[in-house]
Amino acid sequence: MALPVLSSSAVKFRRLLAHFPQELSLAFAYGSGVFRQAGASAEHGETNMLDFVFAVDDAVTWHMMNLLKNRSHYSFLKLFGPKKISTIQRYGAGIYYNTLVPCNGRMIKYGVISTEALIEDLFHWKTLYVAGRLQKPVKILAQNENSKLQAALVSNLKSAVTAAFLMLPESFSEEDLYMQIAGLSYSGDFRMIIGEDRSKVQNIVKPNVAHFQKLYSTILQDCPQVVYKHHLGRLEASIDKSPEGQFTQLMALPKTLQQKITALVNPPGKNRDVEEILLQVAHDPDCGFVVHQGRSG
Repeated sequence: MALPVLSSSAVKFRRLLAHFPQELSLAFAYGSGVFRQAGASAEHGETNMLDFVFAVDDAVTWHMMNLLKNRSHYSFLKLFGPKKISTIQRYGAGIYYNTLVPCNGRMIKYGVISTEALIEDLFHWKTLYVAGRLQKPVKILAQNENSKLQAALVSNLKSAVTAAFLMLPESFSEEDLYMQIAGLSYSGDFRMIIGEDRSKVQNIVKPNVAHFQKLYSTILQDCPQVVYKHHLGRLEASIDKSPEGQFTQLMALPKTLQQKITALVNPPGKNRDVEEILLQVAHDPDCGFVVHQGRSG
C-alpha cells in the first residue's frame, strides 16, 4: 500500500522538484506551507516557507549532483564536498537540511535522508524525526517502487495507531485519535501536552481531519477494535484494555519504544527480557502513562 498522494497545487510542487536531481526514492512536502493550520489565513500559507524531505538511495552521488546543480543552496560545507556532507548527514536524526533557499519565488528548506535511514526510523522509531512527520498528512511528490520502503511507511502508520490506542481510554472520538497520533512526535500522550505544543497539535489536526482520515482509513477499517463509519466521518472504538489486549499491543510497538519502556520499568542490575517486562507493564493500571513516559524519554 502506497501512501495516498494528496492532490491540489501538484503542478507548483512538481516545478519546484524539477530543480533537484531526480534520483529520489521518496519526496514529500509537509508543514504549514502545505496544509492549512487553525488560526492561519490562506495568504499566510502562501508566504510560509515550504518544507521538503528527499529520501535518496545513494547520498554521496545525490549531493554530488545537487552541488553541480544547486551549489548556492549549501553552507560553507560545500567546500568539503559530497562525501563530507553525507557523513554529517548520518549524525542525529540522519537528515541534512539546506534552509532559506529561494526557489521559484518561494523560500524553501529541504532535508536529505538516506532511504536506509528512513526505513530504519519508520520501522523502529529510532529518532521519530522523519517518521513523526509521516504520521501526519504530507504531500507525496515522488515515490519509487521500493517495496521495503512502502512496507515501512505502512508499518509506521500502524505503529502510530497502536501507540495511540495504548494511551487513549477505552472509547474515544476520531479527533481524539488523530490528536494523540499528532502528539506522538512532540511528547507522547496528547492529554499530557501543555502550552504551545498542545495548541500546535490542535492547530494541525482540527483543519485537516479529512487528510488524517485519508491517511488512516485503510488501517482503521482493518482494525477489529474499531467500527469505522467513514460515510459519517466517525469511528466507534472499543479498545481491549485487558492485560492480554495491552500485551499484544505493547509487543507490536516499534523496537526503540519497547526498549525505552523496558529501561524505565526494569530496575538496574535486573536482567529480564523485553517480553517479561512488557507483560508486567500490560498488567499495570497506568500502562498508558508508562507508554507516554517511554515516548517522552
